[in-house]
Amino acid sequence: MLVCPYCRSALARTDRGLADLGKVAEIAESESPLKLGLKGEFKGNKFELTGRAQLRHEMGGFWDEWYATFSNGWVGWLAEAQGRFYMTFYQPLQNGASLPPFDALQPGQFVNEIPSQTPLMVQEKGIATSVAADGEIPYQLTPNERSPYADLAGKDNAFATIDYSMSPPWVFVGQQVTLDEIGLGSAKSAQREARRVSAASMGCPNCGGPLELIAPDKTERVTCPNCDSLLDVNQGNLKYLHALNPSPAPEFVLPIGAEGTLMGDVRFKVIGATARSVSFDGVKYFWHEYLLYNPRVGFRWLVHSDNHWNFVEPVNPAEVESTGILASGATVRYGGRNFKIFQDAPATVEYVKGEFYWRVEQGETVRAVDYISAPQMLSQEMTSSEVNWSLGTYMTNAEVEKAFGVSDLPKPWGVAPNQPFTGSFYYTWGAVPLLLLLGLAIFMIPIAGLTTTVASEQITLPPMQNAQAPQTVFSKPFELKGNRNVRITANANVSNAWADLDVDLVNEQSQEVESVNVPIEYYSGSDSDGAWTEGSQSTDATLSSLPAGKYTLRVEGTWQNWQQPIAVGVKVEQNVNRGVNFCCALVALGIVPLFGLIRKWSFESARWKDSMFGSSTSSDSDDDE
Repeated sequence: MLVCPYCRSALARTDRGLADLGKVAEIAESESPLKLGLKGEFKGNKFELTGRAQLRHEMGGFWDEWYATFSNGWVGWLAEAQGRFYMTFYQPLQNGASLPPFDALQPGQFVNEIPSQTPLMVQEKGIATSVAADGEIPYQLTPNERSPYADLAGKDNAFATIDYSMSPPWVFVGQQVTLDEIGLGSAKSAQREARRVSAASMGCPNCGGPLELIAPDKTERVTCPNCDSLLDVNQGNLKYLHALNPSPAPEFVLPIGAEGTLMGDVRFKVIGATARSVSFDGVKYFWHEYLLYNPRVGFRWLVHSDNHWNFVEPVNPAEVESTGILASGATVRYGGRNFKIFQDAPATVEYVKGEFYWRVEQGETVRAVDYISAPQMLSQEMTSSEVNWSLGTYMTNAEVEKAFGVSDLPKPWGVAPNQPFTGSFYYTWGAVPLLLLLGLAIFMIPIAGLTTTVASEQITLPPMQNAQAPQTVFSKPFELKGNRNVRITANANVSNAWADLDVDLVNEQSQEVESVNVPIEYYSGSDSDGAWTEGSQSTDATLSSLPAGKYTLRVEGTWQNWQQPIAVGVKVEQNVNRGVNFCCALVALGIVPLFGLIRKWSFESARWKDSMFGSSTSSDSDDDE
């Protein structure tokens, strides 16, 4: 079919010749950078855009399918929708293969019958309405003809469309592309831009107040800021629908028309805002979502909840690895990260403001499931005909204020589901001194040497003259090295008795004396609770380093059975690793990381107390990057 660019007459070439099909509707001009006659290149093969079909989505809005003829004989379609582009080619099915019926197709379902290098998942199913055409297209377009279709997505930007208007259905397989990838990165359309600007100013059909549409070629709904009416937009024609119900949610923080720089250097404008809610135990919890628009990038979202902020981008649903289990502890995987389920609840639109690319309504509800891996949140929204995934990245107030050039945004309260914990410094860098201490301790063992025994002797104290008169015995001389501590151990075979020993360490050169008391007591018995013991038959005492030299032990003792002699074993050791200083340093240095871990635990507890799936001991450490 060929559409005359001057009179809009459509001529069809059939096997019987040419047929005049009459007039076709004007193409609804948009901000698209594409136009007939543009030439590009895909996988090393040059192509030219020779035709264009325009279709309307059942939820509102248009998309274009550009007919691409290749120099090597290929024919393909370059679909353009919401700022994204998809190059597809007709793909016949294998012999004997048949596709699932349209009514049986479910969003999220994999269709394995389609030949593809990666599994393809149903992202959306719906009814497309043919609207208009331009140039040459390889089929006869019938205005207002309704065609069932399904869009599928796969990993690595794989894409496919099933056209159920034919029997058996036709399949078109390809991939999502950028204009740069197909040699059209510099494509612009000044004429369309001029039309867009001139059509942006309109009047409200209800109150007559002025309206200015920021994206008139993509807008399906707009609210009047003067009379608070919801208006339908049909190619620039406004239709009054109804007055909006008063908003039960708090006031919006950012105004419609506010501009901010996000994604590095992309300038976005706030063109719409919604107040949404979920209900738990009869209580509604509200948040705001701001619709951002940039003609080159398309649409994004800025979500404001409990004065926390998230920048939200769409993601390919086929890139999300999910088991489909929606229960406590369930996870999905995306981008090398594990995301843990946080919430699963119906989300309801409570109020709208500004303009939107779909036919938004107060009260519309979708099932929303949120998964978190701070600082990111992966969200799934499902309806009976569509499943969408989006990735939110946490933004601080300072980042939002800098992006939009504002100040004094309301301070956040509580802990957001994907808010990152910023106190990890305390238990990461705070643990460095602990590691250094352990390394120093290990390093010092071979340097300081191991414990050595310098004297070991069995001595006998003769019977005491009376219970108060101690007996004294001297040991054999021994050598002590300097700058090493000394441990004196004494043991006696006492049973249900005691012995009290005063041990003097005498320097034979200087006659200086260091004294320690070594009490020994040991008791045992049995009662109704069984056998018991108390005390020990061996006790020790430690002295700090002494000057090197020859020493003798003077042991003076008293004991319970003083009428009998008592045998006492004494042992002198040097370089004893007691670990007292090490333990004191360990406790002191452990205070900071312990404080950080307590803060981390408290932070995670505050995060998960608002989850409908209970608490979690770990949500930020599930990364496998």
